[in-house]
Amino acid sequence: MDYLVVYLHGFLSSPQSLKATQTLDFVKKHYPDLHMEVPQLANYPQDAAKIIEDIIEQYPDKKLRFIGSSLGGYLSTYMREKYSGKAVLVNPAVRPYELLLGYLGEHVNPNSGEQFLLEKKHIEELVALDCENVHTKENYWVLLQTKDETLDYRQAELKYQGCKMTIEEGGDHSFQNFQRFLPDIFRFLLQD
Repeated sequence: MDYLVVYLHGFLSSPQSLKATQTLDFVKKHYPDLHMEVPQLANYPQDAAKIIEDIIEQYPDKKLRFIGSSLGGYLSTYMREKYSGKAVLVNPAVRPYELLLGYLGEHVNPNSGEQFLLEKKHIEELVALDCENVHTKENYWVLLQTKDETLDYRQAELKYQGCKMTIEEGGDHSFQNFQRFLPDIFRFLLQD
């Protein structure tokens, strides 16, 4: 297939997250020839962006597709705006540089066990990756649940106005029952 799908997990998450593994299992079963990457993103924004860009450079002839959850949705927006392609965003972070101000200090990534220190300079790195406006709105699909306990879904509803959008009452930040959307997600991503 002519596509590269990159799944981007959120802050303090990993390729072993439920949504990531459900997506990978779906692709293996239904699209075995599809190139898919689910990288372990660095805990720091610039390093995470570099990992994604290094993957993109390995597939210069592929059409880019992104699936991003939370902070991965923020990074997916940046990459889609920079490189084109399509993106499905699941409860995406819109202003993570505001949210993560409350997370400055030491952390342990629960999935990798890696210890790291989140500092003000990392907030500035996030600001540098912000896309104030999104273009070619038809290339986005935003999935939101209103009871997201981490992010206010209305920020994404406003930012991605005019894009394909699904807003479900209830749910949570993990986006409950995400797997039921996978057939439609891949139909959306794998058409030009």
